[in-house]
Amino acid sequence: MLVLTRKVGEQVLIGEGIVVTILESKGDSIKVGIDAPKGVKIHRAEVLAAVIEENRKASASDHAAAARLANLLAAPASRPPAGETD
Repeated sequence: MLVLTRKVGEQVLIGEGIVVTILESKGDSIKVGIDAPKGVKIHRAEVLAAVIEENRKASASDHAAAARLANLLAAPASRPPAGETD
């Protein structure tokens, strides 16, 4: 990890086309601006971790729900299919 000290208005260049600018410093917070090519994804680590966790929970198999759905799909129809009459 590269550790740098920067002042407001100073920049750090990363590779070709990524510029990180220190915009503001207040107390223990620093506001940074990131200028990068359109194809470069930029995420806040804590937000990305929360999204990944929620996606993991949502994709976890719910065996009880799957069993209820299977029972519903296997149940005989209570009315004739559309277009058919008794």
